[in-house]
Order: sequence, then structure tokens, then C-alpha cells
Amino acid sequence: MAHVVVIGSTAFSLLNFRGALLEGLVRRGHKVGAVAPSASEEIKSRLERMGVSYFDVPLRRRGLTPVGDMIYLWRLFRLFRSIKPDLVLSYTIKPVIFVSLAARLAGIPYISSMITGLGYTFSSHTHLARALGVLAVCLYRISLRHNRVVFFQNHDDLNVFTDLHLLPGYVRSVVIPGSGVDVEHFTPAPYPDRDAFLMIARLVREKGVFEYLEAAKVLNADYPKVRFRLAGFPGKGTSYLSETDFAEVNGAGAVEYLGRLKDVRSAIADCSVYVLPTHGGEGIPRTVLEAMAMGRAVITTDTAGCREAVVDGKSGLLVAPRNVPALVAAMKRLLDGQREKAKMGDAGRKRAVQIYDVRKVNNMIFENLEL
Repeated sequence: MAHVVVIGSTAFSLLNFRGALLEGLVRRGHKVGAVAPSASEEIKSRLERMGVSYFDVPLRRRGLTPVGDMIYLWRLFRLFRSIKPDLVLSYTIKPVIFVSLAARLAGIPYISSMITGLGYTFSSHTHLARALGVLAVCLYRISLRHNRVVFFQNHDDLNVFTDLHLLPGYVRSVVIPGSGVDVEHFTPAPYPDRDAFLMIARLVREKGVFEYLEAAKVLNADYPKVRFRLAGFPGKGTSYLSETDFAEVNGAGAVEYLGRLKDVRSAIADCSVYVLPTHGGEGIPRTVLEAMAMGRAVITTDTAGCREAVVDGKSGLLVAPRNVPALVAAMKRLLDGQREKAKMGDAGRKRAVQIYDVRKVNNMIFENLEL
């Protein structure tokens, strides 16, 4: 039995993205801990029922905060010295960097990381993002050399890290099929009576929310009976859309806003096509896998992770990022091609079962970590 600790940047992600992984570790007889900031009582209770110990370590997820990041490093170091795990597995940029360093300082024997996408610092073209990208490269180079295994969710990201010489030869790199999807929980559903598009995402510009709203406005003029729906939640920061921003861009109300959903299955079942016009920086988007598992054709962008999940012309359509006319054309194609849409949905379901079943993905992780 090993003492395994999984570290993420949000408590929500521990259950939504790593819940099956944590449960699998417990079933295999390991002592399991989970670290993230500010878990709700509901999340704490669910982790406890799973047999997972929760540790609260505050973290400011976005931006450069030297003092805050050093405090985060110190708190991780103190925690690891106290609980003495045999193995740590971290994911998302700040945990990967600072967990690797803290675990090394604390003498943890097995350090591993999961690169779940390159994120804002690599996908955005702003001066700030470029500066943060340079810093991130330096920090990755320093921290990842202490890892035994680094998991990637798509080949594009591995190629970026390889080209930047971020992985020493003695660090094993493994590409896994994203975070996986529970194909027994997300199952095919009948199509709704009328065509509907759905997008599920945090309301940030990088997810392509503006492009989706603009495409909906264009199509709504010619297809007034088609529904356009958006689920997600606003947040703080310049990248997020406020409810005021959403209302202004949405104009006459072509898009119905569903808010944040605890269970997205009913929303996916009520759509005929799933859309995610992300600008990039993804590992493999979980919502794309969920839509595929439920037998829905997917329209997304020709970017890292997305092009790995969706086979263009087979299980969905790929369009250029930040390109509203291309997005409109793809959405119109599936509105006018009912048989093609259904064939793509069937192909997506098969692909989800064959490649992205969360049990298969987690078994790959367990085998590579020798757990």
C-alpha cells in the first residue's frame, strides 16, 4: 500500500476531473489524500465518503504573485513533511511547478505531474501572456527535472515541451487520452424535437464564448426555430465575461443562458450538436468527451487537444479558432445535414468508448505509476 496525494488548483476539479482516479486509488488499497484550496463542505463530505483525506492549501490560481506563490510553496513543503506521502501527483500549472519543488525539498520519493493543457500563458497573444509564458518555461524547466513521470493529455503539448527542452532524458513522458469520461454515466440520448446547439464552458474569452454568441446571432436570423444555449459561470478578472458583458454581446437574446449546471447530462441530451470554439490551451476538453459519449456531433477548433479528440468529418467538425464565419459555416452544415450529424454522433460515441473511457485512462496512469 502506498500513500498517494493528488494536488489540484480547485477543489471542484478534485471530484469533477479526478474523482474516478481517487476512487480507483482507494479501491486498490492505497492511502489517498487530496489537496486544493477552499473546498466546500459538500466536497469535503464527498471526499470523506470516498475514503480520501482532504487538505486545504490556499492558492491564487491566475497571474504572477511572487509572495503568494512562495507562501504556497512553503505550505506545501510543510504539509508534505507532516503527512509524508510516498507519491505526489499534481495537475494544472501552479500545482505542477510548486508541488514538484516542495516535494523535492521535503524528500518525497516519487514525484509525478500531469500537464492538462498549456492554458492562457501559451494560447494568448497578449504581452502579459507572453511574459508569463517565458516565466512558466523557466519554472517548468526547474521543477519538472525532479519528476519521474510526466503525463500529457495530447501529443501537441508533449511536442512543445520537447522542443523547449523542458524534460530531461531521465524523466518519462506518457501521453494519455485526456482525463477520460465515464461512458456508463454519459450514455446516448434521443435527439430533441428541434435542433439545438449547446456550449458548456467557463465564461472566459479564451473558451470562444464571443465567437459562439456572434455565430448564434448570425444563424438566428435564418433559423429562428433553432435554439442556442450556453452553460457556464462568470468569474472575476479581465478574461471573464460579466453578466453585463454577456447581455451586451447577446444583443436580442439569441443565446439562452443556463448558468452553472451541477449535472450537464440533461443539457447535452437536449442539444443536437455540441460546440466549443476554444482558442486553444486545452488538454482534451472534458465537455467534448461528455458530448461524444452521449452521441452528439461536436464542432470545435483545430487546436491542441481538440483535434486529438474529434476526427474532422467523422465524429465532428474542426474550424479555425477565432473565426466566426468558419464557425457559422460548420453549424449551418450540420443544421442542413441531419444524416451526417447522426453519423458523426454515433462515431463520437464509439470513439469515446474505445479510447476515452475513464477506466482505461486511469489504468494507464496506475500502470505508469506502478500503483
